[in-house]
Amino acid sequence: MILGKVLFLVLGIDLGSRNVKIVSVETEAVKKKVIYDTITFYRNFSRLNDGKMVVDWALLDLPEEPVVATGYGKMSVSLADARQIPEIQAHVTGAVHQSGYRDFTLVDIGGQDTKVVCVREGRAVDFLTNDRCASGSGRYLENMASVIGIDAAELGSYHEDPVLLNSTCAIFGETEIIARIIEGYPTERLAAGVNEALYRRLAPMIKQMKSELIILGGGGALNKALSCLISEDMRVKVEILSEPQFNGAIGCCVWGIDNFNKGGAA
Repeated sequence: MILGKVLFLVLGIDLGSRNVKIVSVETEAVKKKVIYDTITFYRNFSRLNDGKMVVDWALLDLPEEPVVATGYGKMSVSLADARQIPEIQAHVTGAVHQSGYRDFTLVDIGGQDTKVVCVREGRAVDFLTNDRCASGSGRYLENMASVIGIDAAELGSYHEDPVLLNSTCAIFGETEIIARIIEGYPTERLAAGVNEALYRRLAPMIKQMKSELIILGGGGALNKALSCLISEDMRVKVEILSEPQFNGAIGCCVWGIDNFNKGGAA
């Protein structure tokens, strides 16, 4: 993935609620990208010092170079010696770079929340988030797939003939899917029901921010059923970013390239 001329290495880190994503860029291209479980990352590769998180870059086999950080984690603890940018800015910057488009609606399905952003001329002009409930997030998909007994990849392959799931709560949703399993519904319909339920929760936000092009980012974008449901219901073009999970970290790198190469302070 070419990011433009880079005079030095830049690290982008997205401190997500479920995973920490890191991308390093050097000499015009992505040099390395890694993903860690968030708790594992905090426990094994970082420590608190004077209220700030210090990362052991050597243990991660990454050089300590200019770092740009974003994500859920940065709201609770600042990353030492890093430039911090808002999540919306990081994800929009990454999506514009990855897709090449400047006018679209970005749907970023993270582990704990989903952000829907209206992007015009490469900038966020409005956004909505469902950060008060996990039922419209990637965590909901993970939990429901586990209850059904399949992995997230298989879950995302079903969207036809869904069983109806009425619960709007992630916890009660598990109870409801167990009831449907007992009633004898096949895996395909159960999985389709989960995907359709997620779409119903996100649809009002997407329609409020609607564009002719919808771009999906975040780990939830790997759920192919969701792109089918959006496309069929809204009659719009839907594209999935080539690196949806790393989009925020890529956005950090792009921001770093633009600012550090222009003489911005590291």
